[in-house]
Amino acid sequence: MNRLSPFNVVSLTFGFAFLYLPMLILVIFSFNSSKLVTVWAGFSTKWYGTLFQNEAFLDAAWVTLKVAVMSSTFATVLGTMAAYVLVRGGRFMGRTLFSGMIYAPLVMPEVITGLSLLLLFIGIGLDRGVMTIVLAHTTFSMCYVSVVVSSRLATFDRSLEEAALDLGASQFDAFRLVTLPIIAPAVISGWLLAFTLSLDDLVIASFATGPSATTLPMKIWSSVRLGVSPEINALSSILIGIVSVGVITASLMSKRHAVRVRREEQAAQRTA
Repeated sequence: MNRLSPFNVVSLTFGFAFLYLPMLILVIFSFNSSKLVTVWAGFSTKWYGTLFQNEAFLDAAWVTLKVAVMSSTFATVLGTMAAYVLVRGGRFMGRTLFSGMIYAPLVMPEVITGLSLLLLFIGIGLDRGVMTIVLAHTTFSMCYVSVVVSSRLATFDRSLEEAALDLGASQFDAFRLVTLPIIAPAVISGWLLAFTLSLDDLVIASFATGPSATTLPMKIWSSVRLGVSPEINALSSILIGIVSVGVITASLMSKRHAVRVRREEQAAQRTA
C-alpha cells in the first residue's frame, strides 16, 4: 500500500486551498454586517434578506432557470438525435460536414459563436429576448449532449435491439422500449451538462439577449463592475450551497446504488 509522501501532502493542501479557500472566504463575508466586503464588522444575515427582496436579482434568476430548462431540453432532444445518426447512420453523403457542424461549438470561441448568432438574429429580424437566448444556448450545448450520448451508443449491444425486432417490435418501438431506457443515464447526464452550461453562460447570452431579458450571470457581472456588494456574496454563497448539496446527494445515491448492486451480486452467487 502506497503512502502519501510529505511532498504530496503539501501539494494537495496547497491545491485544495487554492481552489476552495476563496469560496470559503466569500461564504464567511456573506455574513458580514458591514457594507464593505473586505472589512469584518460582525455576524449578520441581513444581506440574505435584502437579496430576497431584490426584484432585479429574482427576475434574473427566474429568466436564467427558465432558459436553462428549455435550452437543455431542446439540446438533449437534438443532441440525442444527432448522436444516433452519427453512430447508427453509417457512411452517408455529407457525414463529415454534418459531424463537423455538430462538434464545431466545442472548439469555437464563445465570442465568435455569440457574434455569429447575433448577426443571424438581426438578419432574420428576430427580436432578441428569452427565446433568442434559448436558441443560442441550444446551439452550443447540443454538441456536448451529442458527445455524451454517442459514447454510450458506441458501446451499446445491438443484439438487444435485434432481439426486440425478431419478437415483432418496430424500429421505433425497439428504440423506445429497449434502446432509450438503456442509454437513459447518458441522456440524463447530457441534460444536466447542458443545464449547467446554460446556467453558467455569460458571453453568448450577452450577445443573444435583449432589453427584455437579463440572465443571472449577466446581472452579477453588471453589478460587480460597480463593485462587489454583500448581496453578491450572499447570492454566491447560496449557489455554492446548492451545488454542494447536489454533489453530496449524487455521491450518496451513487454509493447506495453501488452497495445495492454488490449485495445483489453476492446474493446471486450464494443462490447459485
